[in-house]
Amino acid sequence: MAIARQVLCLSALLSLPHARSQPLRYSVAEEAPSGSLVADVAEDAGLAPAQLSARRARLASEDGRQRLRLDRATGRLVVAERLDREELCAQAPACTLPLELLLADPLQFFRIEVAVRDVNDHSPRFPDEQITLRIPETSNPGSRFPVVGAVDLDIGSNSVQSYSISPENEYFNVFFGSRIKDKKYVELVLEKPLDREEQAEMSFSLIAVDGGSPPRTGSTEIHIVVLDVNDNAPIFTQELYVGQVLETAPEGSVVLRVMATDPDVGTNGDISYQFSQGMAQGSSAFAIDPMSGEIKLTKSLDFEAAQQHELSVRATDGGGLSAICKVLVEVLDVNDNAPELVVSSLNSPLPENALPGTVAALFSVRDRDAGENGKITCALEEQLSFSLRPAYKNYYELVTVTTLDREETARYILTVTAADTGSPPLTTTQTFTVDISDVNDNAPVFNQTSYIMYVRENNVPTMLVGTVHASDVDIGPNAKVTYSLAPPLTTEQPPCSCISVNSENGHVFVLRPLDYEQLKQFEVLVIASDAGSPPLSANVTVHVVVVDENDNAPLVLHPAQDSSPASSELVPMSAEAGYLVTKVVAVDADSGQNSWLSYHLLKASDPGLFVVGAQSGEVRLRRSVTERDNVKQKLIILVRDNGRPPLSATAALSALLLNDFSDVHIPHGSPDIVDDSDFLTTYLIISLVFVSLLFLASMAAFITCQVCKRKELKDGHVLYGASNFPSSLADAASVGTLPHPYCYEINLTTGSGNSEFKFLKPILPSLPPQHCALGGDTDGEQDFPQGPLTAEDVLPENTGMLSGEDFNSLSFN
Repeated sequence: MAIARQVLCLSALLSLPHARSQPLRYSVAEEAPSGSLVADVAEDAGLAPAQLSARRARLASEDGRQRLRLDRATGRLVVAERLDREELCAQAPACTLPLELLLADPLQFFRIEVAVRDVNDHSPRFPDEQITLRIPETSNPGSRFPVVGAVDLDIGSNSVQSYSISPENEYFNVFFGSRIKDKKYVELVLEKPLDREEQAEMSFSLIAVDGGSPPRTGSTEIHIVVLDVNDNAPIFTQELYVGQVLETAPEGSVVLRVMATDPDVGTNGDISYQFSQGMAQGSSAFAIDPMSGEIKLTKSLDFEAAQQHELSVRATDGGGLSAICKVLVEVLDVNDNAPELVVSSLNSPLPENALPGTVAALFSVRDRDAGENGKITCALEEQLSFSLRPAYKNYYELVTVTTLDREETARYILTVTAADTGSPPLTTTQTFTVDISDVNDNAPVFNQTSYIMYVRENNVPTMLVGTVHASDVDIGPNAKVTYSLAPPLTTEQPPCSCISVNSENGHVFVLRPLDYEQLKQFEVLVIASDAGSPPLSANVTVHVVVVDENDNAPLVLHPAQDSSPASSELVPMSAEAGYLVTKVVAVDADSGQNSWLSYHLLKASDPGLFVVGAQSGEVRLRRSVTERDNVKQKLIILVRDNGRPPLSATAALSALLLNDFSDVHIPHGSPDIVDDSDFLTTYLIISLVFVSLLFLASMAAFITCQVCKRKELKDGHVLYGASNFPSSLADAASVGTLPHPYCYEINLTTGSGNSEFKFLKPILPSLPPQHCALGGDTDGEQDFPQGPLTAEDVLPENTGMLSGEDFNSLSFN
């Protein structure tokens, strides 16, 4: 045994590279106790014991019964349950248990064949405890009388090897041998003639001995009855009858007919037929007609249970002589068994990033029918992602052929059909459910390409202004999205500290109050990351727009309200209705309708004399000036924005009604002029005369200057500015309340009695104040662009309104 074991192990080791074609062969004695060692499979297969557990090694058998067990810890193959060779293989000369050693990760197979060695555990047994032979006394020495032999379930040398008679007698001897190939007979041989008168009956034991060690025996009693006269025994026409019957043949079907003849006449020639009990396994399925010798079925047969039945038929004549023949009934297979599909392993769920060729399931097929009825073909229902691949022998693998996508298909229902080649063919269908597990292969996706959120200025801290939302088509942790703010793209850009995003729900908060006048809008980058490994992310731009609130009151630029004493505007007594006295200039740092300004006359010394343009802020005469009007007029202008609620500011200004502009030197801080004061009237008359003379001199100088300038224009020179007044008049203009960057151009038309003031923008923030004087620049050089300045050059559409943006664009010296 040790040599045989070494040969088997060496054969297994040499065949490892071809493990699928050369099995590992071992042997074990039947009746071995549970736990008995059969072989060291791990060593013979070239595997370390640790690999067996790591690769989930297991044994698989065709019938699914685990008679042998694999010890993963040691790699040894041991007996799992009592083995009975006779139960497993009946009388087959060889009894082999086919096994498969299956290993996963990666998939690997080893075929194992374990031969079950016969042990002499059964004694020979005769079918009858007593056999009665009726032998004519006329039988000659050498006559042979067949006897039903003993049955030993063991095989080979452990089966029946010899027969003996006890006690020995002088009349009979036993013969054990074969006259037909592979068929042995037991016969009693007559050694000397019988004499019924001397001894009519005799008895002895027939002992059967097997070849076991120690040998086992069985016995039956032979009773000999010596008959008179009948000297011819029946003779069968054949020593062996062979019949065939379909396994689906109905009960009562005739299988075959045996026939024996006897030359005797009378009762000695009458033959009857009967089975020798216990001669064949499954003989209960047959019955024989004692008169005709017809053998019929008493129940249906099963080819898969037994492919043939061996019967023994005895023919006995009326004189007691008999003969025995053998009957072999072959069962013909019918395609009555559908293929069987046994799943060995199912790899579910499969990760969606599994490579093509990954094994999803391993199964085997078998058909208990034989021949064409047992040939099987397997087919997979039309499926683009999986296919069937033969593994070895009758095993098939269900493998992937394309890449998988759980988001497209999360579960596959695979149907495998196994069909035999019988007529008609039988089929079996097996359904495999393969789930696909998620892999983090999809980044979060925002529901918008960008977000615009609005927040009013002066908001409360930690104010919710909006929500960003991203979804991930993965599942589980791979679909859990968290939100965060991206760091600045450049190191020079400071991080935004005024906004925050909730990592769980994407709520966007403004952390501190915002000022529209300082920050009108800004944008941040929000990142959505999943919880996969490695995590995937996406980003989106969030534009935060600050909405203006009416939190800035109008600011009056002109007239300046911080001058003390307040300056006065000069209005000639000859001015008619519509005369422009001055223009109130105000701005509002807010935007939109919050910066739309309107002007209203809040209070005046004479409310009926002045009117204020609601949109332009221009202060004009409502009517012509009369002698009854006070020389000094005080006005308060209300500047109000269009916000809700509106904010306002006031502008205080004064106007002097003069007959002659020479009166401009009157101190602004003098007490109020009273119309009925003779003393003041006298001085006014003198002042008007002086101013009138000065005016006439100025007009003459102006005309002279204009003539000179026209000559210069003809010579290719351009005159800039417009100044027709003497320096004293220019000094008088400085008593107005406009700051130096804002200039007035006074045009007096002879005989019209109407003066017009035009408000101008600042020319350049860096120009000195004298550049805004009425007479132009002091050095006589041309410092301005060509052409005279008009109101259209300094105010858009001459509306008199400046928005917050216009105000921010202004600069003052």
